[in-house]
Amino acid sequence: MGDPMLCAKASKVTAAGIAVALLLAACGREDSSGGESQPEEGGPIGSGAATGTVTMWAQGAEAEALPALVDEFEAANPGVTVEVTAIPWDAAHNKYQTAIAGGNPPDVAQMGTTWMGDFSDAFDPTPSDIDTSVFFPGSLGSTEVNGTTFGVPWYVDTRVIYYRTDLAADAGYSSFPTTWDDFKELAEAYQSEAGATYGVQLPAGGTDSFQSMLPFPWSNGAELMSEDGRWTLDTPEMVEAMSYYQSFFAEGIADMNPATGAGAAESIFVDGTAPMMIASPANIGALEQAGGPEFADKYAVAPIPASSSGDIGTSFVGGSDLVVFKDGGNRDAAWKLIQWLSQPDVQVSLYEAIGDLPAVQSAWTDSSLSEDPRLAVFGDQLEHTNAPPSIPTWTQVAAAGDSQLERIVKSGADPAEALRALQEEADAIGTGT
Repeated sequence: MGDPMLCAKASKVTAAGIAVALLLAACGREDSSGGESQPEEGGPIGSGAATGTVTMWAQGAEAEALPALVDEFEAANPGVTVEVTAIPWDAAHNKYQTAIAGGNPPDVAQMGTTWMGDFSDAFDPTPSDIDTSVFFPGSLGSTEVNGTTFGVPWYVDTRVIYYRTDLAADAGYSSFPTTWDDFKELAEAYQSEAGATYGVQLPAGGTDSFQSMLPFPWSNGAELMSEDGRWTLDTPEMVEAMSYYQSFFAEGIADMNPATGAGAAESIFVDGTAPMMIASPANIGALEQAGGPEFADKYAVAPIPASSSGDIGTSFVGGSDLVVFKDGGNRDAAWKLIQWLSQPDVQVSLYEAIGDLPAVQSAWTDSSLSEDPRLAVFGDQLEHTNAPPSIPTWTQVAAAGDSQLERIVKSGADPAEALRALQEEADAIGTGT
């Protein structure tokens, strides 16, 4: 996904129609007098054709797909030229930071959703004549920072449970559990009845591990911040979720020292060593590569289980946004390029090229996205998603969370104590607002 956390892309995936109803909370930024600043509103861009040169930076597979797409934009706007520059994901954050500091950013950029708060001061607010109602509300929430909307969502991503149906049948299960208790019982049955070494694959520490386990606390009603913008990382809901998470490792159901190299998760899923994992749509293509086309009949996907009610749990929503920089040289043409990339047929073209799931709701009615039941599950999950707050200090707090998660998993630290320590560290870090 375009989000750095989900940016790996595999071969093309197929999808079914979805309808997302999610609103993400944003924290108001206080001005120097102690009150909240007023949201900004971008001026209109008008309806004329785009002209001049537009510079665009993009990452990953999207950067590779863009030249063919912008050729069509240039054909529709003969007076414009779009120059696309590919930026490696692992260097992108620093490159954007350097370009902003030097006053020479591109006109348009692909921005990982978790980076929006880092660079929002440099973004041009979304113009008043850009129709943002066409996007899924959840993904649109990622563009809001301190009450102002910057850019638009480009594509969306989320995570669900991948599980081996053939081994689940051996373990006595014909359908996937919907609650935490039953989910854990299935993981245990994979071990006791189906010969799995571990019942489920879960992050055990290291970079992005805290962010990756957030579906568990979110599914238990936990939030990362309060409505008034304070960290809430040691609440009873968070402690309960972390205790549940810890139990998988303490009881030997999950590996506390899992292999993390490229393809490792898919390999042990295919050979049955660990037949459940939480993963994104990109893993459909990765599993086809690891197990061959016939392997598709041996697994299915299911929504994140809920803590107790039996409703769908809450997963992570990510993707990439498209933004315009204030210091870019061709503001109106840059926004018209974004407007064009947001057309349903162009979104479908991007999906067909590299498997990115459209952020524009109406694109999902296209037959190329609406006829695969497996991706319907992703659609269902996208109705129940959340995301970290769009604030500059989230990466620091998440890194502190990585360390505490590793203590909980590998050292058996008391979750309540570890989360109190995380809360204190997060309070010291602040929110950057």
